Amino acid sequence: MSKANQKREQYTNPWFFALELGFFAGLIWGGIQWLMYVMRFTKVIPGFMVEPFFRHDFLLTPAGQIAGYLSFIAFSVIVSLLYVLILRKLKGPLPGLLYGILWWTAIFIGGSRYFLMQPPFRLPWNSVISEFCLFLLWGMFIGYTAAMEYTDERKREQSTKLA
Repeated sequence: MSKANQKREQYTNPWFFALELGFFAGLIWGGIQWLMYVMRFTKVIPGFMVEPFFRHDFLLTPAGQIAGYLSFIAFSVIVSLLYVLILRKLKGPLPGLLYGILWWTAIFIGGSRYFLMQPPFRLPWNSVISEFCLFLLWGMFIGYTAAMEYTDERKREQSTKLA
């Protein structure tokens, strides 16, 4: 192998990485949100994000729950694109935790008149806490995964040992 090939670094395409990250974030954490709803940890229906576009009765059906699950995946992809393109160089889990809190605040407090059946603090406290924790972990998943991909020192150590 020539030195030119050894020195050439591999860069991660931020667009494809963000799409993949968002898909899996939505798949995992949307599934957990659906499970929390089924197990009655929360009264927030899985399709709360598409509430303005569908009737509430439809969102209570299995097809409506699937629509809600898919909307959470799409939302996660968009949010991951934003995070990877703007904040990917931040290290550690804290930026992701703050990102999750930011989105919970935007959706549950700022967007309560559009998305939710009722304002968040009229919901039972177990619903508010469950959804807050879900968004906290969801944001940490997105932030920490992006941080590991773009600030991992082991990749740089390997490339300097080869040279």
